[in-house]
Amino acid sequence: MRILIFNWQDIKNPLAGGAEVHLHEVFSRIAHRGHEVVLYCSMFPDAKREEEINGIHVIREGNRYLFNYLVPVRYWSRFRREGYNIIIDDLNKIPFYTPLYVREPLLGITHHLFDKSIFLEVPFPLAAYVYLHERVAVRVYRNLPFIVGSPSTYYELINHGFPKENVHVVNYCVDHQVHYPGDGKKSETPLIGYVGRLKRYKSIEHLLEAFAIVLKQMPTARLQIIGEGDHRRNLEEYVRKLGLVALQRNAGDTSALGGTVEFTGFVSDEKKVAMLQRMHVVVNTSSKEGWGLTVIEANACGTPVIASNVPGLRDSVVDGKTGLLYTYGDVNELAEKILLLLNDDDLRQRLTQEAIAYARTFDWDVAADQTLEIIENTIAQHSSRS
Repeated sequence: MRILIFNWQDIKNPLAGGAEVHLHEVFSRIAHRGHEVVLYCSMFPDAKREEEINGIHVIREGNRYLFNYLVPVRYWSRFRREGYNIIIDDLNKIPFYTPLYVREPLLGITHHLFDKSIFLEVPFPLAAYVYLHERVAVRVYRNLPFIVGSPSTYYELINHGFPKENVHVVNYCVDHQVHYPGDGKKSETPLIGYVGRLKRYKSIEHLLEAFAIVLKQMPTARLQIIGEGDHRRNLEEYVRKLGLVALQRNAGDTSALGGTVEFTGFVSDEKKVAMLQRMHVVVNTSSKEGWGLTVIEANACGTPVIASNVPGLRDSVVDGKTGLLYTYGDVNELAEKILLLLNDDDLRQRLTQEAIAYARTFDWDVAADQTLEIIENTIAQHSSRS
């Protein structure tokens, strides 16, 4: 089977996030089962025009601002003549509107709709541009079969008029060869973590404010922020505004005194896992997620998660079993729950064991099997209508 995927970014893009991890983990496994997988995506500085990554043939062209206009051009000038059995449209950011021109069997993947949360991420003119495109896209894509990663996104599409029989939940997973609990030893000082892109809609300021409250009762506590993004400079400035001490040094160095905030930047999977294993709790303050892939990664490394009670995160965190949920934006409640887990060893240990067991139920091989079945059914349904 020949599979063509349209997505804005590939796994090597510095701006890649959970959507790219999902695509790579699932379709690299599909490629290794003998299927040809081609990913057409945008360029980034110093990237190769074409390369193979874990069995996926990656073709890069254009930039992250205008790539959506290239997709229909290249479809008509090249891809429609190359005999693909199915085309996958990974719908995030500005849509490609593939249902308007693609003639092959077509399958959509979406992680979540931005809806009004886009106004938390980018300035008004651009936010309005994305918001209006998404409103139009809902109508254009409504009759397309879709894969989503969480019950929250499933119901989001249903509420926008997508037929229930067309929306399929395939859970985001974790690579258990990479993410594992280790020896169970935690940092000697209370250690709180954040893992993910540093984006405005992630609301990391809420974590910084809560951490400032935590320090008043637990002065030796430390906060590690793992990840990179265009909101980092603003966060570093906010750390100074709150009177906290910011560290910027080699990731994984644990020799500093407590009461500090450390920005590690991007780290390798190996370093990230080592850091997750030592954390007492990971916090996710996002305003909205498709699922919360880093939640399951933290769980697999033996660390419970406190997350905002919003779509996606309320799916990946089992409140009271694998972690705790708090009301989005309530900094005092967040601080209380962080202190609860740092002070109550028995509760933290119980959540840790539940989190490890829960994470083991999410396997990328199973997700690849489910995706292949949906692809085959989509092709069969298209053939029956032709």
